[in-house]
Amino acid sequence: MVDVALRAGVSTATVSRALRGVEGVSDETRSRILALAEDLDYVVSPEASGLSGRATGRVAVVVHDLAAWYCSSVVVGLENELRAAGLELVVRCVDDPADRVEFFGTLPLRRKADALVVVAIPMSPEEQERLAGAGVTVVAAGTHDQHFPSVAIDDVNAAQQAVNHLLRLGHRRIALLNTVAADDRAWQAQMDREEGFRRAMRSAGVPVDETLVVSWSGGARGGAEGMDRLLSGERLPTAVFAFSDEVALGAIRSMRRSGFSVPQQISVVSIDDHPLAELTDLTTVRQDPLGLGRAAGRTVLAALRGEELPDVGAFPTRLVIRGTTAPPAD
Repeated sequence: MVDVALRAGVSTATVSRALRGVEGVSDETRSRILALAEDLDYVVSPEASGLSGRATGRVAVVVHDLAAWYCSSVVVGLENELRAAGLELVVRCVDDPADRVEFFGTLPLRRKADALVVVAIPMSPEEQERLAGAGVTVVAAGTHDQHFPSVAIDDVNAAQQAVNHLLRLGHRRIALLNTVAADDRAWQAQMDREEGFRRAMRSAGVPVDETLVVSWSGGARGGAEGMDRLLSGERLPTAVFAFSDEVALGAIRSMRRSGFSVPQQISVVSIDDHPLAELTDLTTVRQDPLGLGRAAGRTVLAALRGEELPDVGAFPTRLVIRGTTAPPAD
């Protein structure tokens, strides 16, 4: 704060008021102070702020798509666990790349929360470094992170569960309908689920037909468009492993519109157990984002209390067989 005050030619009290957004500072001075603070990568000293003994009683959570079933379920699980401990949740949605860059660049919640939960967002080394120096507890939910405590499923294993089911049914021409991020960052789940697909095929001694590996963005709509591409190929798959239930449902829509029956002609399996999966009789690998959120909440509470962090390990998944998979037709 002294460095910012010297650069700005004002007192540390003025810097404090400007950074806290209180009255008594002109707009011009406030803007200059905020710009200098950003240039100097100013963060609150955790040692100095700790002297005041002022905990905020809040936990911040940042998500990329709050409306999505997975993210909203994790947030609900978090809220259930933290509310029972007397803590409030502050939610920030960064739903496009510019929002994400701005959030991790300025860390606007660093003075408003005691902890931050990052839900299924891949962080660059620079972002990880900024969070590490922000003076707040950080927990990653839905993705593995070597820098912070994390709670996530084993996406490689989940994909193997799905593909091994198809292989046991006798399928050999298995397509992968993957998803890609809307920006240039590779999602860990995207890479891990493709790795699980390839491991299962390799273990079974079945070569992967690269013409049947398709990546598309856009959830269910992307699944439909990706399936259209597969159906346009010279040789059709007998089965499809989709990145998620939403992608799978989009693919099934395209198949049925094109006159293909599921699973009589093409089987489909995916990952999630979205609420629509049971209604549409979709075979899937179940994960529990609500329970994952609760586990992340317990990890946050342990960290804030200075307790030993719970050994969550890989969050469990299991195959749920329904009506979209069957042995390949003769």
